[in-house]
Amino acid sequence: MKRQFFKLLVRINNLILPSYFRKDPMKLTTLQRAILGYRYWVLMRALE
Repeated sequence: MKRQFFKLLVRINNLILPSYFRKDPMKLTTLQRAILGYRYWVLMRALE
């Protein structure tokens, strides 16, 4: 159940949130880093 929820969140994130792939994390703004961290957190929970 929990895993399915996070998989759904990953799909929603891919559709809505911007991707920061190939961008230097040190040059991102605070909001962009927060989005990147959130996406990473959700992805790791979906893969557990």
